[in-house]
Amino acid sequence: MRGIRERRSIRSFQDRDVPDDLLSQVFEAVRWSPSRANPRCREIIAVRDPGLEKRLRETVGPGNAAAKSVVSAPVVLVVCGKLGRAGHYHGRVTTRFGDRLLFDLGIATQNLCPAARDPGLGTVIVGLFDHEEAGRIFEIPPEHQPVALVPPGCPSRVPPAPRRREAAEFTHFKRFRNDLKPGKPPGLE
Repeated sequence: MRGIRERRSIRSFQDRDVPDDLLSQVFEAVRWSPSRANPRCREIIAVRDPGLEKRLRETVGPGNAAAKSVVSAPVVLVVCGKLGRAGHYHGRVTTRFGDRLLFDLGIATQNLCPAARDPGLGTVIVGLFDHEEAGRIFEIPPEHQPVALVPPGCPSRVPPAPRRREAAEFTHFKRFRNDLKPGKPPGLE
């Protein structure tokens, strides 16, 4: 729980490399992230080329506070997914919400960030960027899509946690709006 609670969006990094063994630990966390029926839809491109990072930075939306992290981090992870796999069975969508690509990649990214935090790295998840241009830059085949950019590195500063809703504010028992008092659910006293 500590790794989850202490994770922050880090947008400024020290001028220090991320060793390959730490990246391997992060990739293992992605490897073991859960997904429905193990569709093997996730792919990650690790970018350590300043020229490519600069081009990738140009795809990040104007005003995005995470834009500078794409070039200041020693490595940028481009999280991609294969379309038509997550939430599909025998080529047909099997879930109410269609393709589960974003869901499964969200889980993988959620595993990635605390795994990077354990050895002292910081990350930020960048979702506002020109996905098509990023696909062209990295020659991503059309059946795959870049979904998020995650630059890991040694934080130069760790911001305080933003205010979060208390669990009792978003937890419901028996039905969406219930008459039970906030606090512990029945039977867990």
